[in-house]
Amino acid sequence: MNSDKYYIKLKIIENSLKYIDPDVSSIINKCLDNKELNLNDLLTILSCNEPELTILRILADYLRWVDVNDYVTFVVNRNINFTNGCIIGCLFCAFSKPINHPDVYVLPIEVIIGKVIEARKLGATEVCIQGGINPKINPEYYFEIIEKIKKYIPEIHIHAYSPQEIYYLAHRLEMKYVDVLKWLKDVGLNSIPGTAAEILDNDIRRILSPNRLSVQDWIEIIKTAHSLGIPTTATIMYGHIEDNIHRAKHLEIIKNIQKETKGFTEFVLLPFVHFNTKLYRIGLAKPSSTILEDIKLTIASRLYLRPYIKNIQVSWVKLGKKIVQILLNCGANDIGGTLMEEHISSSAGSKFGTYMTVKEMIQMIQEINRIPAQRTTTYEIIKVFS
Repeated sequence: MNSDKYYIKLKIIENSLKYIDPDVSSIINKCLDNKELNLNDLLTILSCNEPELTILRILADYLRWVDVNDYVTFVVNRNINFTNGCIIGCLFCAFSKPINHPDVYVLPIEVIIGKVIEARKLGATEVCIQGGINPKINPEYYFEIIEKIKKYIPEIHIHAYSPQEIYYLAHRLEMKYVDVLKWLKDVGLNSIPGTAAEILDNDIRRILSPNRLSVQDWIEIIKTAHSLGIPTTATIMYGHIEDNIHRAKHLEIIKNIQKETKGFTEFVLLPFVHFNTKLYRIGLAKPSSTILEDIKLTIASRLYLRPYIKNIQVSWVKLGKKIVQILLNCGANDIGGTLMEEHISSSAGSKFGTYMTVKEMIQMIQEINRIPAQRTTTYEIIKVFS
């Protein structure tokens, strides 16, 4: 029985305490007593090595079971990137193009509606809609997309527009963030992606993208969305120019927001995909994260964000099946969505495809003896697969 398996893991953890580093033992005891970890604890986790890392991995896996059982969840969704024209110029992005580039596109709303109808017929419960910051697009286009989708496919969950897009709309329309978000909610927006976070440190952001919104603006937009009853994800893009202290402070910001608002549905780990990016080509960034960094950050996310965020997502499109299966044994419990189409990671050079079918997701989860479960955007279980 699974409970027996996790009882054995708990005994391994308890029996190891007298043999490992006292600081790590203290962290483990805090976790087992359901006490909150602090920033120093988080930095200890991110910098630890064997044998402590093995015990922390077992602990994260055990606490994942305590928090969410043996389910590995996913959502059937479709990504729609409505334009690749962008004026921001992020060095980590290989998808966007200058707005006068001959390969720039803007999807007509009729095409977007067609993609949503197609996705719904394939079983999608969510569409995720984002695009570049293209000033040639009329701001009303953003609202019309939402309104038209709700008119023709009212049952679909619309997960759309990052804080960068909300920031842009507010400044373009000379409106407050709260008013833009209210307008979007009124026409049918259900939730927003917590992307455009990258690393929530302004010094890092000035290197990655000096034209990006600030940490303070990202926080204000997210907290405003939560105050209006609009849930969001939380993300981190790691493995480029940041250090452990930047990762730790990023998680601290996320946890503090969640303690205040309870508006995050999940925390999403997004390793930097480097191959085709300017940031890597000019020598500023390393070639993404190592698997050891992926493991440590997954463990740290589960342990540090408890009990405020219980869903830790790892990205199959960025990491691939094998590493995702490893991280699902390091504290993660969600593998994101089917996507159906994907342009951001694939443009940067990801080799893991742009669409994973439900059948493939179920198989990937069952191969590691976990229980596949289809969910909604807000983590209500729709179907469990035996």
